[in-house]
Amino acid sequence: RLRAGHAGSCSVGGAGAAAAMAPAAAPSQVRFLLVLLAAAARPAAAWDLWALRCGFSADCECGFGPDLRGLEFDLATNLVGQPLVRQQVMKGVREFLENPNPVKPLVMSFHGSTGTGKTYVSSMLIRYLFQRGLQSPYVHHFSPIVHFPHAEQIEQYKESLKRWIQGNLTNCGRSAFLFDEMDKMHPGLIDVIIPFLGPSWVVYGTNYRKAIFIFISNAGGEQINNVTLALWRARKDREEISLQDLEPAISKAMFENPQSGFWKSGIINEHLIDFVVPFLPLKHHHVKQCVVSELVQQGLEVRPGVVQEVADSIPYFPEEEKLFSSTGCKTVASRISFFF
Repeated sequence: RLRAGHAGSCSVGGAGAAAAMAPAAAPSQVRFLLVLLAAAARPAAAWDLWALRCGFSADCECGFGPDLRGLEFDLATNLVGQPLVRQQVMKGVREFLENPNPVKPLVMSFHGSTGTGKTYVSSMLIRYLFQRGLQSPYVHHFSPIVHFPHAEQIEQYKESLKRWIQGNLTNCGRSAFLFDEMDKMHPGLIDVIIPFLGPSWVVYGTNYRKAIFIFISNAGGEQINNVTLALWRARKDREEISLQDLEPAISKAMFENPQSGFWKSGIINEHLIDFVVPFLPLKHHHVKQCVVSELVQQGLEVRPGVVQEVADSIPYFPEEEKLFSSTGCKTVASRISFFF
């Protein structure tokens, strides 16, 4: 769901134009375009002093209240089987926040197969950075299926996305933008935000260097699984797997897949992603940990027999060794009800 923040309070004088531009769009998409055009239509002279201060000043934090200790503890306690994720996320966020004048926004890209924790970690990260978490008007969540469904409207989406980001960064330089399912994004669309990701002082009159961009994708998941399996067969412990073992395969999968939103993207060519975060496939004992956590969360009794049965009911790969969960922990919650 997209949240308009202060841009949503602008005049909607452009409503007719937006409706004419997107006759085939879904209702949520139309609302998205209406707010974008309304924000863009507001004359510069009408901008309030608060918005200008938030656009250019280092003082305006817009409900930004980072709790790095809480984030680190939650990652260590509740994130199952992802040592590289804990390492990369904490390193990236800590380095970014410790710099009072960063030269560019923080750009992170999460990669892994289904159910390995990408959405879970992105939500956790936002929860510990913004006082209202995902409900903050300064956190913006994009889904290609919801917001950019029609390939024939890609040029319209580009203009809308650029205006949306520009308008919201003008309102608050401490904004966060989450792009989900990048593997389903229309190729070429995401490159419109390249000017906001680089090391410039201002773009379109907006100071954007304290913003955070997070990309979430299944792209590279198969390659991560294959490398992890090969390293296991070579008797390399999971904790010993390094980013250098995985990053080349992930980059190739992102850049060379014509179905991916990053296909031949300038974001990759220009090295604008600061931290690639790989999510490893989960083993049987990791799934059992997920089952225990879910039982506790649902207020159910943790019965060892039930934990074992739920974990055993999930498919594993490869066929011979059955090492890794095919769906990670994604289906754990829905499976528990069958055993009570």
